[in-house]
Amino acid sequence: KNIYILDENIKQNSQIENIAPGESIYAARFLGDRAYLVTFVQVDPLFTVDLSDPYNPRILGELKIPGYSEYLHPYDETHIIGIGKEVDPSIDADMVHTPGAIYYTAILGLKIALFDVSDFENPKEVAKVVIGDRGTDSPALYDHKAFLFDREKELLVIPVSLYEVTQEVKDRYIESNGTETLFGEFTYQGAYVYRLSLENGFEFKGRITHQTPEQMQHPTDYYWYWGTSNTDITRTLYIGDVLYTVSDSMVKMNNLVDLSNITSVTLS
Repeated sequence: KNIYILDENIKQNSQIENIAPGESIYAARFLGDRAYLVTFVQVDPLFTVDLSDPYNPRILGELKIPGYSEYLHPYDETHIIGIGKEVDPSIDADMVHTPGAIYYTAILGLKIALFDVSDFENPKEVAKVVIGDRGTDSPALYDHKAFLFDREKELLVIPVSLYEVTQEVKDRYIESNGTETLFGEFTYQGAYVYRLSLENGFEFKGRITHQTPEQMQHPTDYYWYWGTSNTDITRTLYIGDVLYTVSDSMVKMNNLVDLSNITSVTLS
């Protein structure tokens, strides 16, 4: 895992090589003369990188916490939002075959975190929220256009496909001595709306869906087809005090203050 700095003639000026050997880079963000990297094998190291001297880039800080981020977004000059997955390395640790890695069952729900990087050499996680259980997903993990954030309005919106591990699934897993798959079952798809501030972190305001209760009854293998339903919300935006959610089947309008329903337009 390496960083290379090139000049205007595509000539290499400098490099940082062998960053976190054996791990994979899951997210990167470059902001001015700073960079942020997230690598992952078992825990989530967030690296802060000083690029102010293009001939001598340096890794200045590292934060190791459970989980990982797949998308990083600036909150302000000293805070970064990370979107990824929560991880509990202790789950099925005895089944790990590669030293330093985790078993797949250790990957849990969708995680949104706020990092304080004001002390660039000592980044901190100052707030987080975990949505759902194993299987919960969001297009924001791989498409930044699915992520809506406005610091002035303290608004963060993210489409979520929610999977939850019910007590029935837990009982089956226990009765099978771990041979039954401990995977969440689909229970909801829609936009999760949060108020985000440095003072209070993530405050859940509510959620909006384009699906009827009947449409929520997907087969258990719906996970593998996530994103194919024409009712899946994939984009959100606001105009004035109206929050718009968009799927292939509908544009829905809700009051941005209390998320009450205003109207919707069906798309043919």
